[in-house]
Formats: sequence, structure tokens, C-alpha cells
Amino acid sequence: MTAPEVSANVPMQWVGPLRISGNVANDETQVPLATYESPLWPSVARGAKLSMMTERGIVATLIDDRMTRSVYVKAEDARAAYSAALEIDARLDELRTIVRTCGRFVELIGFRHEITANLLFLRFEFTTGDASGHNMATLAADTLLTHILSTIPGISYGSISANYCTDKKATAINGILGRGKNVVTELLIPRAVVQDRLRTSAAAIAELNVHKNLIGTLLAGGIRSANAHYANMLLGFYLATGQDAANIVEGSQGVTVAEDRDGDLYFSCTLPNLIVGTVGNGKGLDFVEENLVRLGCRRSREPGENARRLAVIAAATVLCGELSLLAAQTNPGELMRTHLRLERQAGAAKVGG
Repeated sequence: MTAPEVSANVPMQWVGPLRISGNVANDETQVPLATYESPLWPSVARGAKLSMMTERGIVATLIDDRMTRSVYVKAEDARAAYSAALEIDARLDELRTIVRTCGRFVELIGFRHEITANLLFLRFEFTTGDASGHNMATLAADTLLTHILSTIPGISYGSISANYCTDKKATAINGILGRGKNVVTELLIPRAVVQDRLRTSAAAIAELNVHKNLIGTLLAGGIRSANAHYANMLLGFYLATGQDAANIVEGSQGVTVAEDRDGDLYFSCTLPNLIVGTVGNGKGLDFVEENLVRLGCRRSREPGENARRLAVIAAATVLCGELSLLAAQTNPGELMRTHLRLERQAGAAKVGG
């Protein structure tokens, strides 16, 4: 196998600054976005500018932090599978001790099971320090599976991967039980700022959010998701910071809430499945290291704190782009006019440059 080649860079720009407060970070920072969709940069920048016009900016609250890996085993019948599940649950302290032998930063914090026919699905939940935790969780799950099969009778190997995690697939379970960082972002924008900077009203954005993001997504059969375009901001941010870009599949599952509060706009984005890390695969590239350093995510902190900081910055970036797009869509023709103008400017600059 030959060494991988480094392909041509995806265009990247820093936008902002944006202001963040909350239980993880209280700071002002620019954010990097690597994308071919050139209108994304000024769109996110517009939302970021609004965050700088309020005292607290975007309030980002980290709710939960865990990485999961599911396995499955086979039993003779459902009764035998249930007996095995009860035995595993009774041995959680023993299993935690085993997991600690897999690395300094991995810790077993939860276990859930589900039985279908004679199949027992086991969903292990871990903390993984500053790593996003895919490989760490898989190693721990593999070690646990080996131990379980050798000490609990009546079951046999099924697979090290059982699709009950769930990794890089749009499912309900991640939003319900959690996978990655769960972050809620909120921004309260005064009426005058909404009118002057977004050229719309709180009532118009709140109505659009219900009609488009909630009802429209319901009719489309969305899975635990009601937003306009979280994936755009997440992909740009993930590529710029060395994340596994395929995790935007579950990462972009989230809910936007907009309320008219006496003319002021309350705007919130909830992202329950943000899978990011500041160490591990993808972080060895020079530009990724430079970006993480500039974001303040490579400092000497307690394990996990740099990754949590990165997660809340990612979530705040999503809010900026989501707010800007919804505001544009309340005004007939604004979205298309802006895209045409910005994309033509980018094309002209490329030809002339």
C-alpha cells in the first residue's frame, strides 16, 4: 500500500469573529470554513456579526459528551439472550476496569442493550478525552466483547459492529441516547438589529422556521431533524479542522427553534451528535494544526476540554449560518440574488487571478 497523496486544497477562509459564552467557552474567535460553496463565508460572517452585537453573544451549552460502539452476539433464543444481558449489566464495574486497560483516556460510562429474536445488541458508551473516539471506542468494545464471550455462557460472536451505535447513518437513537457532543446554542437579537441587519422581523423568521424546518421536514420524513442546512457549516468546519467528514450525516441531525419575543428574536440550534476531536487521525496535517492552534483548541487543559471547546465553536458556527439563511429566505429573491452575485464574483476572481 502506497502512502496517501495530499489532494488539492479545498478553498478555506476565516470568518468572524463571533462571540461565544456558556459552560465551556467564553471568548471571541474567528472560525475556518473549507468549502466550494463561496456564499457560505459571507453568510456565516453575517450571523457572526450579529453575535458581536449582543453582550453574551451565542450562549453555547454543552449537554453531554460520549462516544459509542455497538456489538451484537447470538444466543439460542430470546430467553438466553435476556439472561446474558442481565449478567452483563450486573458486571458493569468489572467491565469498566477492563476498559481502563485499553488506554489512558477511555472510560466506560454507560451500557444499553436491545434484543430482537435471538440476537443481543450491546451499545457501549465511552468518554474518550480529546479524541473523537472512533478507534478508541472500537478497541474498548472489541476487548469487552472478547471478555464477555469467554465468561458468559450461552452466547456466541455476531459482529464487532452492530449498527446500533450509530456511526455515519441518520437514525433516531443517537438523538435519543447521545453520540458525540450534545450542544445547544442560543442567541437573543434585539428587534432593531433584526430589522437593520437581517432586513426582516422576528415574526417572519419564526413563521418560516415552523413552516419550512418543522412542517416541511415532517412531510419529508426527516429523522429527529428540523433545520435548514446544518450540514453546510459542519462540512466546512470539519474539513478545516481535520475531522471525519462522514460524521456530518448524524452531525447535521438537529433542531432549529425561532421565537418572536415582543419583536426580539430568540434563535436556537440544538446539535445532539457533534463528533469532533483535537487529537487523532486527520490532525497531523500542518494546516489543521495551525487552525486548531488559532481556535485555542491545542492548549494545555484537562483531557477532553479542547475537544469540547471545538464542539461549541462548531455549534456556534452552525447557528450563524442557519440564522443568516433563514433571514434571507423570508425576503423574496434575496437568496438567489446573493448566490448569483457571490458565485460570479468568485468565478471572476479565479479567472482573473
